[in-house]
Amino acid sequence: MTNPTWSDLFKNPALMLGFGFGSGLSPKAPGTIGTLLGTLLFIPLIIYSIELAWVVFAIASLAGSWICGRSAELVGVHDHGGIVWDEFVGIWLVLLLLPTEAWGGEHQAWWWLAAFVVFRFFDIVKPWPIRWVDAKVSGGFGILLDDVLAAVFSLIGIWVIYMSILV
Repeated sequence: MTNPTWSDLFKNPALMLGFGFGSGLSPKAPGTIGTLLGTLLFIPLIIYSIELAWVVFAIASLAGSWICGRSAELVGVHDHGGIVWDEFVGIWLVLLLLPTEAWGGEHQAWWWLAAFVVFRFFDIVKPWPIRWVDAKVSGGFGILLDDVLAAVFSLIGIWVIYMSILV
């Protein structure tokens, strides 16, 4: 089953999660579509309750290795482009650790856009060591880890920009 269908996702919860509630089925740029959906789902949660958002992130991260690995097994392709649960976890980490001005004030939407763009940049370009991890670490953990590293790189970039604006 190299390319699952909506029917396949509805039959298997691991695939439904792994393929980002269907966003990973996009024929073009499934990682970007998955990141966009992850962003749109998570911003209201953070605004509602940062504590609950951290709990959801922790559960998503802990389960993410299994979700990504099981989805890859089911479709028969390691790190299939449609598996976007790792993008969800990555963008959620970036959103959670944005400067506090991202969650109040007149410029908050710009920070959310920056989170999305910078995360997509690092997830696509995969500078070292992200590319090395992507190539060498197998299974669900490997699928998830390169996106977590892309999130870390994104946060470093965003915080450098933020600190240079303040100084």
